[in-house]
Amino acid sequence: MKAGVITFPGSNCDDDVVDSLKKVGGFDVERLWHKDTPDLSSFALVVLPGGFSYGDYLRCGAMAARSPIMEKVKNFSSKGGFVLGICNGFQILCESGLLPGALARNLSLNFICKDVTVKIETVETPWTRSTEKNTTLTLPIAHGEGRFVIDNDGYEELVKNSQIVLTYQNNPNGSTHNIAGVCNKNNNVFGLMPHPERATDLRIHDGLKIWSSLKIQLGLHS
Repeated sequence: MKAGVITFPGSNCDDDVVDSLKKVGGFDVERLWHKDTPDLSSFALVVLPGGFSYGDYLRCGAMAARSPIMEKVKNFSSKGGFVLGICNGFQILCESGLLPGALARNLSLNFICKDVTVKIETVETPWTRSTEKNTTLTLPIAHGEGRFVIDNDGYEELVKNSQIVLTYQNNPNGSTHNIAGVCNKNNNVFGLMPHPERATDLRIHDGLKIWSSLKIQLGLHS
């Protein structure tokens, strides 16, 4: 099953994502370039990795959201294709309108790089279906603008539709209602600030639970 990993200028976690997908198995991984406009119809998954696309000028993810490939990603997601945005990828998905809300500067105004504990708020998504609700995961974060913000109406909509997937146990950045990751209404687009691709080996392995859930959703068992 094909999985694509997009590289933008300034991406620095694309290799990590490729390596993680190979570790979990079952995916034929293909690298995608931000200036290209490929036919994504044969793909099952497209991943927007972390990094500092375009040097994080303007707003984080704002320039990358206007890359040529993003129109193809929007079309892919509208047809039910699975899209995952990690850290900068989450920022790009919000900037492109594929996910609600926005990512703002950490309340501390400092770049934060450490392991955090997040809680799974719903198992009714392809990204968490192999876990149990309220399970906690330890995942690394590394961001300066990871504070998820959304207005009250938007937050109520997230709650109503069970779109809040992960919350921080000890909020590191001031995110609204401790939100660490959200999905769209159809559950096929998911963005999170923590890095599951950096937690897929024997010592730090909680990221595997997210990849494993998606494999089950796609019917992969290898």
